[in-house]
Amino acid sequence: MARATIQDWTESMVITGIRDAREFKYQVYRDHEKTFQEIRELDGSPIHTIEIPAGINLDRGCYEVLLRYVLTDVVAA
Repeated sequence: MARATIQDWTESMVITGIRDAREFKYQVYRDHEKTFQEIRELDGSPIHTIEIPAGINLDRGCYEVLLRYVLTDVVAA
């Protein structure tokens, strides 16, 4: 199997500081046997792509939570 979309591009506002919030978009896809969450700026600039470990089945709300954890580490760094 080639690339398949699990969750199409979704926009989300994430609090990145005490008084700061930014909007991002993310998608979740499977590429062969691996699952990824790709995070981008609204203009399409890449921020981060994370591989979701095999065997972990997440629902839509969990991808949103994962987005927030990743952005806390990546954007704040």
